[in-house]
Amino acid sequence: MSKVLIVEDEERIAAFIEKGLRANGFTTTVVADGDAALHHLVDGEYDLAVLDLGLPGRDGFSVLREVRARRVAVPVIILTARDTVHDTVAGLEGGADDYMTKPFRFEELLARIRLRLRSAERAEEVTVLRDGELSLDLRTRRAQVPDGTVDLTAREFALLELFLRHPGQVLSREQILSHVWGYDFDPGSNVVDVYVRALRRKIGNGHIGTVRGMGYRLGG
Repeated sequence: MSKVLIVEDEERIAAFIEKGLRANGFTTTVVADGDAALHHLVDGEYDLAVLDLGLPGRDGFSVLREVRARRVAVPVIILTARDTVHDTVAGLEGGADDYMTKPFRFEELLARIRLRLRSAERAEEVTVLRDGELSLDLRTRRAQVPDGTVDLTAREFALLELFLRHPGQVLSREQILSHVWGYDFDPGSNVVDVYVRALRRKIGNGHIGTVRGMGYRLGG
């Protein structure tokens, strides 16, 4: 039975989510402020967290940053009234696995929770991805290269994971945007190129090759 932490300071919304999840077989805990959320996520053993951003004390962004800084890999779905592109990007860049805005339909939240839990279960089956001397630990979210351990941002981690799961395959910029960012960017954006360059600086230039006119490929 999966354990879900609900971090929500509006009692009506928290009770609504808790009732729905328990009716679907989940075990739930509800907390209403950022400090309690951080304590539960660091010290508890939860399978997933639903996190509001506008919280008393620490806000949701602060909680998320601290949780990821402490290498807690629990999947986090942000559920908030903040619906700007800036907030969405900040949440996902900060380490959230998904982002939903209020008002919301419980059926959609439930579907996303189940999807993230299935993804986490699949990730547990293989905890380290490798390609030669390069490896990526899915639990610590760190890469290992001959010179040592490399810390990655949330987006760099997702990008490297994508390459390691498709070794030798040419991935177009559109495919990378879809898998790593999960929402539409301006087709003229160079965000993929920027992140590939940043990743190369961290893991070495010899791992990710450019296929002119097509995209990128792990393996040169």
